[in-house]
Amino acid sequence: MKKEKLIKKYDKQVKVYENNRANQKLAGWRSKIIKNAYGKVLEVGVGAGANFPYYDRNNVEVTGVDFSSEMIKSAKRAASVFQVKAEFIQEDIDELILEHNSFDCIVSTLSLCSYPDPIVTLSKFNSWCRKDGIILLMEHGLSSNPLLSFTQKMIDPLYAKISGCHCNRNIDKIIEKSNLQVDHIERYWSDIIYLIRARPSK
Repeated sequence: MKKEKLIKKYDKQVKVYENNRANQKLAGWRSKIIKNAYGKVLEVGVGAGANFPYYDRNNVEVTGVDFSSEMIKSAKRAASVFQVKAEFIQEDIDELILEHNSFDCIVSTLSLCSYPDPIVTLSKFNSWCRKDGIILLMEHGLSSNPLLSFTQKMIDPLYAKISGCHCNRNIDKIIEKSNLQVDHIERYWSDIIYLIRARPSK
């Protein structure tokens, strides 16, 4: 899907993302991973700001990145409501240029599914995160259940066309190839959902 078309798709999905902020299951997982964030935080694919309720607002300064102007507007409203100190960059992650070793923490929740090459994206996280920093991921991918994974692979072309993201990515292999140093990993929903705490490899 061409980038301009993908951006327009996400612009139109803002209300869906805002409604998903009330999903209690997702909220529980977000809270579990985001509580580990600290210091200068880069949140990529910030979307509608669904993570903002779970940041320790006294302990973080968030830079939120998204290529959708409408998502950025929604995230700004969420930051204001939850009193999180935040600034925002409207940019495609593939084109984003940031200083090396410039963030204490990098956060990505349910966003690796939409990048053309998630391994390249994680390599950028590795560069942008300070060597003593932390990388926090909540992502979805292929189930360990053969029937579910078969279904995910079959529906992926249509799913990606409708939603703009892929449901057939092997998170274990992506993380392994990224060279991130995993400290802790949890899996839920037949291993579809991953919560990962990792460190950059320097």
